[in-house]
Amino acid sequence: MRFSRCALLIITASMFEHASAFSSINSSRHNCNHSIRTNVATPQKSTLSSSFAVDEEEKQATAIVEEDSIPTTAVQRSYLDDGFVFGLEGSGLERPTGKEARVVVEGDSLETQPWQVALVSATMMFHAAFSAYNVHEVIGQTHSTPLGLTESAVAIVSSWVMADLGSGILHWSVDNYGNGSTPVMGNIIAAFQGHHSAPWTITERGFCNNVYKLCTPFGIPTVLALSYLTGFAPLPSLFVAVFCAMEILSQELHKWSHMTKKEVPGWVNWMQDAGLSIPRTDHANHHKAPYEGNYCIVSGVCNPALDQSGFFRRLEHLVYNINGVESNSWKLDGALRAKTLNGDYSL
Repeated sequence: MRFSRCALLIITASMFEHASAFSSINSSRHNCNHSIRTNVATPQKSTLSSSFAVDEEEKQATAIVEEDSIPTTAVQRSYLDDGFVFGLEGSGLERPTGKEARVVVEGDSLETQPWQVALVSATMMFHAAFSAYNVHEVIGQTHSTPLGLTESAVAIVSSWVMADLGSGILHWSVDNYGNGSTPVMGNIIAAFQGHHSAPWTITERGFCNNVYKLCTPFGIPTVLALSYLTGFAPLPSLFVAVFCAMEILSQELHKWSHMTKKEVPGWVNWMQDAGLSIPRTDHANHHKAPYEGNYCIVSGVCNPALDQSGFFRRLEHLVYNINGVESNSWKLDGALRAKTLNGDYSL
């Protein structure tokens, strides 16, 4: 019994010592941790702040780059870009309000230059003289003035109709393909495509300033080259000369269709009423997006047949199958594109 009491006292004392030691250890550990926090807390906070500042700077720099990369206005296209006037909302070009003239081709001017007068005058005088010479030759070959004049008249009327067809094909091609960088035809393409952004500009041009660009593809060298291929036969040569002259004049006939009756001479109104020159109302139908029809601008006599037969849609489908290039009218009207690719060429 005495032994048991002694043992109990020893065990109790031992437990008290262990508890004191454990308490001492915890106290030391707490003091150590507090010391570590005191010494380390400030540098750790500084490191986190620096890291946060770097992250914020990176975010701000990224935001600036992203902000700069977002266009605030429509991307400006130039006359050297494909279809730069089509889909005016994204072209960077705004259609002028009212009858405001606007030059869209760099370097172009509404002022007639002496060299333009010289070029147009020389070209048209040659075409007229060459035509008269061939009429004389036709009369000589037939040995009959009435017969020779009749044959010449048939050739002239035929060339007038074919010139209308040719103006439509030319107009369709330059409206839908190429740009100001296209060799040889670049200026003509830019002028025709720019016309859709500022259609009234053409009315401010003088005759020579308006038609001189067409003296390049339909000028003296072209007439001589085509006549050479026919052996300079009078009737074919007459046809070629009148055809090329009408193609050059087509741009002036086109200009008249944008002018009011009071702005042109009375004989111009008579020509339009007689169907010899493209009427205003007929050409107005072309100036509606996606500009897919009514391309002929000499007399417009060929427009109904070409549009109703789907002639230009078939050509566009053919071009697409050959080289994968889409017409500008397709780019403006997805439904027109889908119809054409499905073989529906109607308007």
